[in-house]
Amino acid sequence: MDQREEQEFAEYFTARRDAVRRTAYLLCGDWHRADDLTQTAFVALHRRWRKIRDRGALDAYVRRSVLRAMIDETRRTWRRERHVDAVPEQATTDTDVGESVATRSALVDGLAKVPPRQRAVLVLRFLEGLDVASTAEALKCSEGTVKSQTARGLATLREVLGDSVDDLRSTS
Repeated sequence: MDQREEQEFAEYFTARRDAVRRTAYLLCGDWHRADDLTQTAFVALHRRWRKIRDRGALDAYVRRSVLRAMIDETRRTWRRERHVDAVPEQATTDTDVGESVATRSALVDGLAKVPPRQRAVLVLRFLEGLDVASTAEALKCSEGTVKSQTARGLATLREVLGDSVDDLRSTS
């Protein structure tokens, strides 16, 4: 790449780095893995920077790269959780933790227990604010698949969270 293209990429990276990292964290629930996913997405973008014609679609390209990296990583056997005999000591929670922090923590913990595809749909739909069509495009699936994965993901999240987050209770 020439100097101008490198500068354009650096400006885009600086502007979007934190938002992409937050999205990656919501997908995987671990800041270290989120950093890895973010790095993977930006490396892929850097490799293809010259070939990308529509600069308005950069966010979609990076989002799709993060999603693919997260799904690919969950398929690797060495990344799966291992069961152990002794549970590590749990951190104690402070009783003065604000309501929003507790809700956010419960939501992130709950998302970690939702299957990867359903988690991706929930993050894109409700936390990234994409509509059904945009989510389907990002995940390269049909709108019907997005709707069914959303319904299943919300049901799983409701089951996992129980009464810890009131807004997720079904209205029907």
